[in-house]
Amino acid sequence: MPKNSDILEVVGKITEVLPGQMFKVQLENQHVITAYTGGKMRQHKIRLVAGDNVTVEMSPYDLNKGRITYRN
Repeated sequence: MPKNSDILEVVGKITEVLPGQMFKVQLENQHVITAYTGGKMRQHKIRLVAGDNVTVEMSPYDLNKGRITYRN
């Protein structure tokens, strides 16, 4: 559950792996965003590959970027 009530949580699928732990994620509504791994995922070195289903947190102010918080 997000700490801030303004944060949007959406589910998507990783389509492309970019350098620097960045990923292209296709959301359920077919919108493609750029996302990075969140703090605990980076801290515990959880690996993500193309095709993984993930949960992404997004700000309502910038709908082209997000933070991956969970691998489903």
